Amino acid sequence: MIRNVVISALLLALFGLTGAALVAAVHQGTQARIEANRKADTLERLHAILPEGEYDNAITQDTVRLSHPLLGGGERTVYRARRDGRPVAAVFSVVAHGGYAGDIKLLVGVRADGRVAGVRVVEHHETPGLGDGIEADKSDWIRGFDGRSLGDPPREDWAVRRDGGDFDQFTGATITPRAVVEAVRDTLIYFRDHRDQVFAQNRQNPGEAS
Repeated sequence: MIRNVVISALLLALFGLTGAALVAAVHQGTQARIEANRKADTLERLHAILPEGEYDNAITQDTVRLSHPLLGGGERTVYRARRDGRPVAAVFSVVAHGGYAGDIKLLVGVRADGRVAGVRVVEHHETPGLGDGIEADKSDWIRGFDGRSLGDPPREDWAVRRDGGDFDQFTGATITPRAVVEAVRDTLIYFRDHRDQVFAQNRQNPGEAS
């Protein structure tokens, strides 16, 4: 009787260990795939802003985490592009807090000379059919920032037309484009004031665009 109980206990323990090992192996494999997919998605977004032929460093590894109200507060990842060791552009992960339905996460690329390399939306919760016009695959509106700077237009004109600025809003939706325009403008201001520090800081572990 005791022998049977011991054997049963050992078998249960063996099954338990085997099950735990299988779960751990599956989890590890899944996490690895998730991480690989995340990195590939990040790189695809970065290349939409800054084609890989324009730099020769590992942009997803040459990063720094910065925190500033102009970037949306909290720690944000900045991806730094270089060619032959010289700065080409910095791609900031920023947050626009003034969206109609909450925060709008963006990637804002700024070239070394202060011009916008490109802007892409990472995440938002704006109303489909109205606010989602900020997405590059639904509208060309977001591409209107390409090549602009604090002098083009002048800083005071970095606003939507309803507010007397230079940028179009959407029909029936002003709040969403207003938030994005202000976030891009603020990123340019931050870059202007901290350019040397952005490129000089030691690289840190790459983070998610957050």
